[in-house]
Parts: sequence; structure tokens; C-alpha cells
Amino acid sequence: MFSAEEVRRDFKIFSRPENAGLVYLDNAATTHRPDCVLQAESDFYQKDNANPLRGLYALSIRATDDYENSREVVAKFLNAAFSSEIIFTRNASESLNLVAYTLGLSEVQEGDEIVVSCMEHHSNILPWQMVCSARGAKLVWLECDDSGEISEQEIKDKINSRTKIVAVTHVSNVFGITNPVELIASYAHTVGNGGKGAFVVVDGAQSAPHRKIDVQALGADFFAFSGHKLCAPMGIGVLYGKKELLEKIPPFMRGGEMIDYVTRDGASFAEVPHKFEAGTVNAAGAVGLARAIQYIQDIGLENIAENDDRLAKLILEGMKKIPNLHVIGSDDCRKHCGIITFVIDGVHPHDIASILDTEKIAVRAGHHCAQPLMQKLGVGSTARASCYFYNTQQEAEIFLEKLKSVRSWMGFKEKASEN
Repeated sequence: MFSAEEVRRDFKIFSRPENAGLVYLDNAATTHRPDCVLQAESDFYQKDNANPLRGLYALSIRATDDYENSREVVAKFLNAAFSSEIIFTRNASESLNLVAYTLGLSEVQEGDEIVVSCMEHHSNILPWQMVCSARGAKLVWLECDDSGEISEQEIKDKINSRTKIVAVTHVSNVFGITNPVELIASYAHTVGNGGKGAFVVVDGAQSAPHRKIDVQALGADFFAFSGHKLCAPMGIGVLYGKKELLEKIPPFMRGGEMIDYVTRDGASFAEVPHKFEAGTVNAAGAVGLARAIQYIQDIGLENIAENDDRLAKLILEGMKKIPNLHVIGSDDCRKHCGIITFVIDGVHPHDIASILDTEKIAVRAGHHCAQPLMQKLGVGSTARASCYFYNTQQEAEIFLEKLKSVRSWMGFKEKASEN
């Protein structure tokens, strides 16, 4: 039986004296690491530390095995067809840039269109703006309604024969809504690129920690996520890419280990995935990521989703009772993936976060690297509470109770509620 109270014991950060009473609700930004992940990373450095893929001695061979075994774990986690379809990067941002600088600059031509949604993180906007500027292509926006829904008609209106690439987030880091990636991919592969099919790039930074991912069922040509958002170390990320596409596109960076042979006149490159992993790799981070994946699979992704929805329902219902507070997005708790974004009349989101911090409650405030969406919503910034499986009902209740007092802290005199 899953219990958020019990799994918290796996996280030393919550038992540290300086963090006593901490209510951590900024999991969409980064999550905490359980002891087993910290131990796995430490064990690598203490037992198997060597440069993977380069040494012919036992220690380096063990390091290589650790690294490649981690790739296998990630491949199974995403249901990739081959482990070689998994490229280790620093984070989702690097993964998305990798696709833009390789696929984008090699495939996009003048007059082509790249489609992105209006709710994208900047990491899935700026690289495509760069490609459009460099190649004379046009950036086209998939618009959503106020709850974050992208309609089927909008998809059909914006994706056409000129579409070369569609880049879309799986789960919005503002709305928490899950986008219809399967539908988008199916349509893009049917009508895009003159009927030959557009490429579909999915930002999975917010979905991979919370939902079971099947990249083949999604129809993703590329899928990116960051380890630090699913209990893994910072500095390790993943790019999944279909093998035939990875073999076709050029390298992102050049240097050690990504080559087959170098002459004074040029070079031939290693096979995928090593073609995209230049230099000394973050082997310990990959080991930590693999252990984190195994850990959340032991917790159960269905349990994580249920806890997300349970806490979202509690928080949404509580927020409805707080005057002058407005939730951004759907009223349906099942459409938030544990993310609740909100504003309070007369109180800047930075003040909301600062006031809650005095009560040892950690929430995010700002534009969440989604300024085009903020502009569409007519707000400069918002506050965001985001839950994970180690958050408890008691924490949600404490958060709601303290949230009621935010406006009074700012000097507002609330009218007495009528019975």
C-alpha cells in the first residue's frame, strides 16, 4: 500500500534540522533525491570510477558497463525500440537544442514552417526561433483555450503540408495539462512536409516523472526529459530519438569519443548513440538516473498519478474557498498533473512566494520560462504549487491554511464571509 508519509523516510532532506516543517511544493522545478539514488552515485565514484568507453582495464570496463546498463534502463522506461536510441545529455534543454541544431538546421528550408504550442517552456521555443531565423522558415503557434486545451480543429488548422517540425510539450509546466501528443503526431506524420510527414519533437520534462511513457505509442520522433525532475541527480538528461533519424542527422558537438577515425582533413563519426556524446560523459549521473527510474517504478507510476490527482483535488477545492484567488487552468484535478498555478488579486506572485516562505512553504513564482503563455493569459507572472509523491495531505492542508492569510499580510482588509 502506497503511503506518502512512509516514502518520505527515504529522503534525508526532510529529516534535516534546518528543514524541519518544510512544505516543499516546487517539484515542477526540481525534485529531491532518495537515499538510494545518492548512494548509487556515490558508489560509482567509490567503486567503479574510471573514464567509460576508453580504458581496456577492469575498472574502466566496469564503468562502461554501469553507463551502458543505465542506458538500457532508460530505454525500457520509455519503451524505446533500441537502447541506442537513448542519448545522455545534461538536461531537457540541451536535448531540445541538440535536435534543433542537428535536425532543424539540416532539414528545415526557406518557406518551411515549424509549429510550437503557445504553452512551451522557453527551452522548446528559443531553439526553433533560431532555426527559423537561420533558415528563413516561419514559426507557427498552436493556441489553447484558457484551460490549456488545444482543440483538434486548431491542430488541423495549424499543421499542414508546409510543416516540417512540430515541437510540443507533453505536460505544460503552467497548466499541468496533458496535451494530445498522439493526435498531434498522427496528424503531423500524415499531412506534414508535403505528405511525407513532419518530425515530432516532444518535451517530456513534466510528464516523465508522473506518467508512464511509451514513446512509440506517442508517435514521438524525439522525446526529451531531465533527470532532476524525477529524483535523479542534476546535470543528467535524456534525448530519445528514432534510430533511423539519429543515424541520418549530423553530430551536435565534436570531440573525444564521438569519432570513429580522425585525419588531418576530416573525420568519420562513431555509431549512435556515441556520435552525440562528445567528451567525458556524466557516468555517475547516468547511474543515478537509472536508480531513480527504478525507484519511482517501485513506488508505482500509477500511485504517483493518483497522489498527484488527490492532492490537486484537495488544493483546488480549498482554493475555491479563498476570496480573490484565481486558478490558472482547468477545474478538473485530473488535468493538472500535480501542478496548480494561481494568482491573488493585489498581491504580486513574488510576494506570495516570500510570504509563504516565512511559513516554510516553498512555491515557485514568476513566468516559469513560459512568457508567451503569460502574455496570452494577460499576466506578467503567477505563483505555482507543484506536488510529487512524497507530498502529503497534511502538507496540502497547511499550504491552504497559510494561503488564506496572504492578502492580510499585505494589508488588505477582507470582508467577513456570509454564512
